[in-house]
Amino acid sequence: MVDPFYALLIACAIAFLAVVLFWPVRGIIWPWIRAFRASERIRIEDALKHAYDCEYRKIPCTLQSLSGALNISGNRAAHLLTRLEQMELVKSAGGGYEVTSEGRSYALRVIRIHRLLERYLSDETNIDPAEWHEKAEDREHNTSPEESETLAAQMGHPRFDPHGDPIPTAHGDLPPLEGTPLNELLAGRLAAIVHVEDEPQAVHAQLVAEDLHPGMRVRVLESGPDRVRFEADAQEFVLAPVVAANLSVLPLPEGQEMVGPFESLSGLKPGERAEIAGISSNCRGTQRRRMLDLGIIPGTTVECEMNSPIGDPVAYRIRGAVIALRREQAEMIQIAEPQAGGVS
Repeated sequence: MVDPFYALLIACAIAFLAVVLFWPVRGIIWPWIRAFRASERIRIEDALKHAYDCEYRKIPCTLQSLSGALNISGNRAAHLLTRLEQMELVKSAGGGYEVTSEGRSYALRVIRIHRLLERYLSDETNIDPAEWHEKAEDREHNTSPEESETLAAQMGHPRFDPHGDPIPTAHGDLPPLEGTPLNELLAGRLAAIVHVEDEPQAVHAQLVAEDLHPGMRVRVLESGPDRVRFEADAQEFVLAPVVAANLSVLPLPEGQEMVGPFESLSGLKPGERAEIAGISSNCRGTQRRRMLDLGIIPGTTVECEMNSPIGDPVAYRIRGAVIALRREQAEMIQIAEPQAGGVS
């Protein structure tokens, strides 16, 4: 027979252990439960984004497409789709899946947060462009809609992310998809890059390394099953078709010409003036904001006032004010053809 004292002692020990493990919020097991729930929610939101992206691009969302997009097994993808159906966020349709009205609203909220974060990372930090997407992915699931609206207001409610994707409005409005893959553009046709796909990461990193970005004008010289050869900014590029497909372009009206390459402000000599054409995409974060605050925007006239005794920095007159820029800063400012004479 068990001694009542020892029985009571064992019962107290079990009760104490249960409290330590399972006490709400503070129990040892709760961080694991929270982590599991967070992981499950992240998977659900990623799956929902994929389903909406398929609808947006007018391609079918299937078990196989979800498995490939999220890099998970078919069984895991099937479980996710079942959960989304139970939550009434997606429904079966024509051998695939499509988002419901509630699922579409949910997906657009997550997409808005993601693209706002990418815009923030591109404009407000010096993080490498190849890392914007991944870092936004990490933070989007922990950013509330209220926090995202505060962020949007701080940035002046931007309309596009740095890859050229439109940012859904707070009401869930998103313009239709524009552009065609670069590898489908006819040879000789002039177009403008409107979107740079940020997945898969390895392909995006290659496009970043080539400094191909939205707004650039391109002309395809040769397009075949093995390569796509095109010109942009007076340079020639050669990409594999699978990489070129990650660049979306919008054909320009007939008669328009290629623009650039622009000279850099660092080449302007004292007494010369020119019109600012733009700021290099390599200029980001606080440095880009400072230049914009100084009035360095397209269309503004700038004049080189004088060189410092050692040649760096150089004084420039912009909008009636004289500012000093280091050579490395001036090299990131693009100008049209220099002209002699003072600013009128």
